[in-house]
Amino acid sequence: MKALRYYGARDVRYEGMDDPAPQSVRDAVVKVEACSICGSDLHIYHGHGFSEDIGFCVGHEAVGEVVEVGSGVHRLKVGDKVMIPAAVGCGSCRACLAGVVNLCEFGQGSCYGLSAKLQGSQAEAVRVPTADANAVKVPDGVSMEQALMMTDALATAWYGVRNADVAPGSSVAVIGLGPIGLMAVDSAFVMGAHVVYAIDPIPERRALAEAAGAIALHPDEALDRIRQDTKGRKLDCAVEVVGSDATVDFALRLVRPRGTVSVIGVQQSRRFPFPLERAFAAGLTFRTGTCSVPEELPALFPLVQSGRLKPEKYISHRMPLSEGAEAYRLFEAREAGALKMVLVPD
Repeated sequence: MKALRYYGARDVRYEGMDDPAPQSVRDAVVKVEACSICGSDLHIYHGHGFSEDIGFCVGHEAVGEVVEVGSGVHRLKVGDKVMIPAAVGCGSCRACLAGVVNLCEFGQGSCYGLSAKLQGSQAEAVRVPTADANAVKVPDGVSMEQALMMTDALATAWYGVRNADVAPGSSVAVIGLGPIGLMAVDSAFVMGAHVVYAIDPIPERRALAEAAGAIALHPDEALDRIRQDTKGRKLDCAVEVVGSDATVDFALRLVRPRGTVSVIGVQQSRRFPFPLERAFAAGLTFRTGTCSVPEELPALFPLVQSGRLKPEKYISHRMPLSEGAEAYRLFEAREAGALKMVLVPD
């Protein structure tokens, strides 16, 4: 099959590799109909990978059709349309059964496309381990593109907003308006936010947030504007979607005493100088961590089916998988309005 394979910093190649095959009777093989590039894929693209491997297939967001199932797969059959959440678990421990696969009690939690251990899904096909637990049938009323956005991006946005304690009447800041940040803006309004400040240096992304109902601000003006609007009180909640020391510290400065900061940007620093004294004095709640997609899907499916959330509107490009290297380049450079990059096998 053809796939996008990682060979080093900014070196993703479209080339052949072995077809996926079940490694257990509980596995399935899915023919990929569409896959997408996540912001966290850029960490690998920049050479800051999670393993020493090269030549592995990248990517962890995909939808497709089941083409092979092992004898131990009981909930899926050949022909089923499925979404493949970004991470997998054992499917049988308490954590995995609750949908929290990143806390798998048997240490089998993993993510596609980080190494050769679990090949990625930016390919013509992908092996899904323990498929009954790690592939999800696309429900009626959800398009394949909507399902693709739920394999990681929308679920992560929802998780980040939920962790920020957003409630009816809340005032919220969202820092970073890539696809996940923009979906976080939408999620905050669905959760009842009274006002959302959307903060990003890129004018086009601010315009999208403004169209969604947010007050869109450049980072240089945001703190003063928020202080002015709130008469110095600042905001109830902040969601950080960038992952830099500066933006995490900025989020902590935007919230009121006893406010909540939720950090979902993948951290680029190994040691963040957390301002504990300031946070302690203000009684802040600080949450971070990785989203487990299956945990969020029960809330998201009806919201997408009803049209209250429309994650597909942030798809900016639909390109052949063979042009994956160019898609990565555009996404990194933020050229041509690049937001969510969807790749379709040729």
